[in-house]
Amino acid sequence: QVQLVESGGGSVQAGGSLRLSCSSSNYIYNYYCMAWFRQVPGEEREGVAHIFSDGSITYADSVKGRFTISTDNANRTLYLQMNSLKPEDTAEYYCAAGMYGSCSNSWGQGTHVTVSS
Repeated sequence: QVQLVESGGGSVQAGGSLRLSCSSSNYIYNYYCMAWFRQVPGEEREGVAHIFSDGSITYADSVKGRFTISTDNANRTLYLQMNSLKPEDTAEYYCAAGMYGSCSNSWGQGTHVTVSS
């Protein structure tokens, strides 16, 4: 069973930066896709960034130019570098991974990000 463990969340002022990490029990090259999602209470979970096995990457419009998704295959870790953070980026952030055409067969437990104005 795949295990994903996020870390790196915290509180930061607007304009600041954070880097989220997601440690995977499986080697990253086994996945079709890994992704970061976020969720605010009362709202649907939103896809933030996806990275695919062919190297392609997609971002939500709301984070383009500010967030960067990347992987470290040797350390089986997914990252999300978040710069120029805004209060509206405040959310619980989840790591997800999938195989066979999915990006979300497995989920981490979440890490919270708070951005104050």
